[in-house]
Amino acid sequence: MQHTLLTRAAALAPGGVGNIGPGLDVLGMAVTGPGDRVIAERVDGSGVTMTGGGHPDLPHDAARNAAGIAAIAVLDRAGVRDTGVRLTLEKRLPLSGGQGGSAASAVAGAVAVNRLLGSPLDAIAMFECALVAESKLSGRHGDNLASALFGGIILVRSLDPPDIISLPAPTELRVVLAHPAQRVNTADARKVLPSYLERGAAIAQMANVAAMVAAFASGDIALLGRALQDDIAEPARAHLLPGFIEAKAAALRAGALAGSISGAGPTSFFITESDAVANAIADAVRGEYAGRGIACDTRIARVAPRGALTLPEDATDA
Repeated sequence: MQHTLLTRAAALAPGGVGNIGPGLDVLGMAVTGPGDRVIAERVDGSGVTMTGGGHPDLPHDAARNAAGIAAIAVLDRAGVRDTGVRLTLEKRLPLSGGQGGSAASAVAGAVAVNRLLGSPLDAIAMFECALVAESKLSGRHGDNLASALFGGIILVRSLDPPDIISLPAPTELRVVLAHPAQRVNTADARKVLPSYLERGAAIAQMANVAAMVAAFASGDIALLGRALQDDIAEPARAHLLPGFIEAKAAALRAGALAGSISGAGPTSFFITESDAVANAIADAVRGEYAGRGIACDTRIARVAPRGALTLPEDATDA
């Protein structure tokens, strides 16, 4: 099948909440607001180059940048090795922030280059190309990748082969994101996870993930609040996040139904059904961090229904 090569294409991938509490590596949620955008252009020569890293702290070398690694994987998967591609990464998600930034860059890079080539790859192939980047930079997990690609709330049942299930998103769900002035490297955060689990802990975690899937399927936000309890990753990572425990307690006092660490952190997230309560949560969390001398940005988001596959190329927000 022949595919028309374009001269320019772009893609925006939304940020998200990885794990969604107990769903370590298997549950992901795209959220409205800023995302990472990649512009891909055909140039003379072959291979992938970048106009910059998208941020002063990110590498300009495509082979070491999430967007570039995914783009290289797309060219290889599509069997296009005599085409030169230049990427421009517009990085709007925080670095090492727990908002799916590396995944968004990888997904945007994969989708933009696939569009540039005339879309020879299907959605699962693009997911696998983005997974190459995520595996090299932060570990082989697909929760943030899948939500950035497809949007909404997703369950990654398997990576080999990829089996990705979209779950319904309650329209009244509000997600308060709190990003303190900290950075946590995902690879480092994965190192502190326990290697072994007691049977009781494993059973409790399975029960909570199953209850969350049921809550999303039924729209039962009260059940979601009860089930959103992480007894594995959150306790292991909390010591990496000064102020998180106190900020979570403040959020719950302000009316949050539940909350946890977003991805590897330092961003945390809290859920509610009410705009007024969401604002109260944001104020309480900011105040708790401020009392400890830590600046903290907050924003109130909803589940983003669209990912990079369906967002228009000129989109600036999810």
